[in-house]
Amino acid sequence: MQPLIGFRDFLPASCAERNYIFAKWREIAGRYGFVEFDGPVLEELDLYKKKSGDEIVRQLYEFVDKGERAVALRPEMTPTLARIVAAEHRQFRKPLKWFSIPQVFRYERPQRGRLREHFQLNCDIVGEESPEADAELIALAIDVVRAFGFTAQDFVVRVSDREFWTELLKLEKVPPDRWEEMLQTIDKSEREPREKTEERLGKLAKPVFEIFEKGGESAKLNNIIENLRLRGLADFAKVDVRIVRGLAYYTGIVFEVFDRAGKFRAIAGGGRYDQLVAQLSDNAVSLPALGFAIGDVVLGEMIRAHTTARAQMEKTVAAERAVEIYVVTAKEEQHGNAIATMQRLRDRGYRVDYSLAGAKVARQFRLAEQNGARLAVVFGDEWPQVGVKDLETGQQRSVAHEELFAHLATFPTLSSRA
Repeated sequence: MQPLIGFRDFLPASCAERNYIFAKWREIAGRYGFVEFDGPVLEELDLYKKKSGDEIVRQLYEFVDKGERAVALRPEMTPTLARIVAAEHRQFRKPLKWFSIPQVFRYERPQRGRLREHFQLNCDIVGEESPEADAELIALAIDVVRAFGFTAQDFVVRVSDREFWTELLKLEKVPPDRWEEMLQTIDKSEREPREKTEERLGKLAKPVFEIFEKGGESAKLNNIIENLRLRGLADFAKVDVRIVRGLAYYTGIVFEVFDRAGKFRAIAGGGRYDQLVAQLSDNAVSLPALGFAIGDVVLGEMIRAHTTARAQMEKTVAAERAVEIYVVTAKEEQHGNAIATMQRLRDRGYRVDYSLAGAKVARQFRLAEQNGARLAVVFGDEWPQVGVKDLETGQQRSVAHEELFAHLATFPTLSSRA
């Protein structure tokens, strides 16, 4: 039996790598003052139809539950956030700076960088109109990627503004009911032949391609780059109005993060969606909002393909998975003392293991090394003294049992917080 197509098993090694990514996400979001929230993995189907229309159903894992309710596994987190904020926002001072790490599901054709399930970091700011919030969110996206060892030579944030294009559509007298079609065509222009884009744009093709060639800009976009410059992050971003983002709910500044070599799909993306909370609210709550998401699949591929980032992850994962102290029982009569001491070590925060089967001493030492232990504490003939062997250097000394914890404190890399 294998997992379903597009789904993953997380064996200990891959689960440790996933936890490494989650830990970095939580660390960086916390630096920016974001707090974590979560919501249900199952929502009413209407929540997604209300946001994206009936066509979204084809992309969802949706079904009728035993209560005859039409429900769906969440394909993204933003509708859940908007629903929660619309109902609960009065409890909180604005702006809200919230993040979550949901597992999301889409019934799509699996391909490189895109599965039918993945985890993602969502960071959102709700209740703030200031352009400073856009710069803050982009800076956070940059720092999230930087945290894994990537530099400005490795990735770039391409920043755009939907209002830049809607102003052009007004100027060219394009009917509003065709705006979304035109915006999606512009968004896909890099991924499709020029002839196909020109055909879809019609008379709009000439001014659009002129903008592509000259490079569009605006005071709003220039101000964001200047804000990033003040933070020392300008090298990580550039204005690129070809970025539109395909989702219809975006209303202003949008951005996407790409590796500079162009080997992977977009690493992250987001923008401002000032009307979505009101759209999903039953009580007409209107709050400006903006957010971004970064998924674990593409990020994981990028980490594993990058020498420095991969080494950083492997080192951290190995250190966090390794046993620190392995308790070796050389005499069966000392089993009780060994167990009692082991529990005290664990109570003090050390990562401790031992042989459940009572193996021979040589076998116990091999197990200690295989588990990555730094020290072996040996209970044998010398009791009430114990042997403490440094498995990195091979040095061993005898320590009075009551002095063991003081001796362990001389190894500053161990994890005890006692």
